[in-house]
Amino acid sequence: MTTLLALGAALSIATAPAAPVPVCAGSVPAADDDLRSLFESGQSWSAFFDAAEARRELWVENWATSESISADAVARAEAAGGTWHILAIAIDGCSDSVNTVPYIARLVQRAHNVDLRIVHPEAGAEVMTAHPTPDGRSATPTFLLLNADFERVGCFVERPDALRDHILANPDGLERMPLYEWKMAWYANDAGSDTVEQMVRTIEAAARGEMICAPATDAIPPQG
Repeated sequence: MTTLLALGAALSIATAPAAPVPVCAGSVPAADDDLRSLFESGQSWSAFFDAAEARRELWVENWATSESISADAVARAEAAGGTWHILAIAIDGCSDSVNTVPYIARLVQRAHNVDLRIVHPEAGAEVMTAHPTPDGRSATPTFLLLNADFERVGCFVERPDALRDHILANPDGLERMPLYEWKMAWYANDAGSDTVEQMVRTIEAAARGEMICAPATDAIPPQG
């Protein structure tokens, strides 16, 4: 853990972009706590995607890559039955958002019983504050799974569990490559598989009356 934190501190300087872009976590203003109203105020995926400027090439690339998401995962989401709404608090400049939101959007496009709306962190601040990472950060992306009555029945904060666990299990690999580069390589190799799997498991659990609400770990520092 000490090694990871030290590496993260170094990366905050070493990987800073030439032009500032929004970071993946931080303090944002308070907002409306009515989940239905917040969801309905959000952008559709197509509107968000068309407006995305920061990391534009990666948004386009990941949306194209998402064509190959598992048909079985889509079938499982539909087999869970019910109606599900995914509220995503995300921003185009966030490296975790660009590597997760397109794959969730593709799942929603193909599963008839799930829809998606995306809100900016300023509007979704109270949701982010209520679902912090274990080290107390508000983070994008924050995904809330809502049922047909717009009640929270699950969540997924910042990045998939598999990525978190993989980082913690491979400290030697992190010694050889800066954490940010390592994370981005992991995302590219995974091609949304673990992101989609985690959301589908969250839907399946909600259909059983159970809640999965998995935040990131405090061992992984925030990144741009």
